[in-house]
Amino acid sequence: MNTFWTVLLIILCVLAVGLVVLYFLGRRMQKTQAEQQKQMDAAAQTVSMLIIDKKKLKLKDAGLPAAVLEQVPRFARIAKFPIVKVKVGPRVTSMICDAKIFDRIPVKKTVTATISGLYITAVRAERGTLETPPKKTGPIAKLKAKLHK
Repeated sequence: MNTFWTVLLIILCVLAVGLVVLYFLGRRMQKTQAEQQKQMDAAAQTVSMLIIDKKKLKLKDAGLPAAVLEQVPRFARIAKFPIVKVKVGPRVTSMICDAKIFDRIPVKKTVTATISGLYITAVRAERGTLETPPKKTGPIAKLKAKLHK
């Protein structure tokens, strides 16, 4: 029984140290994210653009400039990002969109967007209002709805 308590004490100490490390890493990441948000807000521009297409693609398939691809960390290169193909003035370009507003962006319509470099941060309708898409329900939500009927 004595070895059981020592093993349990060691496991609890390791978990406590892990939680402390995660706490401090999380605080550091929040600070860097706040600094990056300030920089993006400082460089923000409001532009009128025509949305041609929107998809979730890997960065190498999105048609972004090579300089952007070099700056992305190696582990993020395999992830899919919300990419929006837009026409700003006479130029057609691909832009990265914020995941929070990706579903609200209408295709084949003109919108007024707030951009920071190649990153779309906010979208407003140029005429009328943007339609909010219906919320998708998963299988667990469907079961809950059936049980509450």
